[in-house]
Amino acid sequence: MNRRHCAAAAITLVCALGLLTVPVQAMAAPTPDSSPSPSASASAPAVPSPAAPSSEKDLEKIREQIETLYRQAGAATDAYNLAEEQTKKQSGEIVKLAKAIVDGQARIAELKDRAGAQAREQYRNGGLPPGAQLVLSDDPQLFLDGVNKVRTSQQASKTVLAELTRTQEDLETYTQDASSNWHKLETNRVKQAEAKKKINAQIAAAEKLESRLEKKELARLRQLEQDAANRAQSAWLATRPTPNIAVSGATTEAGEAAVAFATAQIGKPYVWGATGPGSYDCSGLTSKAWAAAGRPIPRTSQEQWRVLPRIDIQDMRPGDLIIYHADASHVGMYVGDGAIVHSPRPGRHVTLAGAGSMKILGVVRPDR
Repeated sequence: MNRRHCAAAAITLVCALGLLTVPVQAMAAPTPDSSPSPSASASAPAVPSPAAPSSEKDLEKIREQIETLYRQAGAATDAYNLAEEQTKKQSGEIVKLAKAIVDGQARIAELKDRAGAQAREQYRNGGLPPGAQLVLSDDPQLFLDGVNKVRTSQQASKTVLAELTRTQEDLETYTQDASSNWHKLETNRVKQAEAKKKINAQIAAAEKLESRLEKKELARLRQLEQDAANRAQSAWLATRPTPNIAVSGATTEAGEAAVAFATAQIGKPYVWGATGPGSYDCSGLTSKAWAAAGRPIPRTSQEQWRVLPRIDIQDMRPGDLIIYHADASHVGMYVGDGAIVHSPRPGRHVTLAGAGSMKILGVVRPDR
């Protein structure tokens, strides 16, 4: 790689670094086989516009529609969060590579100066290095000294040239890596923007449905939501081996710390993409709780499901994470006695709920 190419690459990266401080307006890319497709329209789903519901059946249908919309928003939020984490990582890598390129260019300039000085010295001595001139001496001692100096000079030249070649190769690699990381960074920013549009569209559609209801209907809708959760919890409890939901293993010190942190957040609002301290989304709460316990875990519920050790649901203990829905788009922390603490969705707050009140995908244990 020639010097002009390296310089151009470094200048491009240094300019690009200025863009890294611009606030990113979006959040994460879905995992390839679990999250909703980003190609789906970001516009709000069509919301039916009949007259205000007058029957329990109408309200139940609206409840199901709202639940679906918020679940879709939750999946898009997980996608947003993942892309944000990847964007931060790529930004940090680009900063490191840009510094390596600058340092490499400075080292190449230094090595070329040293090689040039050796060449100029040889030219001044009639094309022979000082040691070679001494070799021509009739004095045996001077001759032996000259041989050693020739060898030393040759070795020094070889060392400079070898290091120069190696540094140039490193610089080429840094430039290629920086270009690759920059491409990934821009790709993740696009994914963030797509996910943010989808989140806002789904939430707006759900809020539009609720806004058409009268005060009494809203109260009844809340009761229907609670009734649905209670039915799911009762059905789950019926499958448990013992009626008292006995915990099979002792909670670890880290698990106790994670539960203590998570339950201390009860009452704080759900905000998508939030990781505290004033608000949380579902995986923001669980990741912060385990970080507070000294065990950092992945940021998103999908990554928590993918990376953390899985355990049988019959063996779970307080501190374990329960992953919900087929796309792993929601997570809560088990606190014992058949309950979880979680951040449910927009318009809700961190709260306790039945561990079986949503469809369980599986259980993971951060401190296994």
